[in-house]
Amino acid sequence: QVQLVESGGDLVQPGGSLRLSCAASGRTFSRFNMAWFRQISGKEREFVAGISPGSLNKRYAEFVYGRFTISRDNADNTIYLQMNSLQTEDTAIYYCAGNGTFPMGPYSVYGQGTQVTVSS
Repeated sequence: QVQLVESGGDLVQPGGSLRLSCAASGRTFSRFNMAWFRQISGKEREFVAGISPGSLNKRYAEFVYGRFTISRDNADNTIYLQMNSLQTEDTAIYYCAGNGTFPMGPYSVYGQGTQVTVSS
């Protein structure tokens, strides 16, 4: 069973950048579709970005507006979410997801989440 551990969440000012990481255990990681979701306080979890096993296909939620980039390093069993031009509305818990239907799921495995707070 794959386990996912996110890191990189922090407090950042509006307009700033963060890079989230998700480390996966297990030797089958490179075969999985992977994705990032987020949950804003009081709202349901929503799709942010997805990536296919060989990184050929990537999809983003409309609210990303070209600000975020998803990537993966299969040799390192890690996926990333580079977030630029962060806005207060991006404040949320960000979750890594794996082993699901590209791009929006459902996914069978989620990490515990990492908090991103955008505030001045």
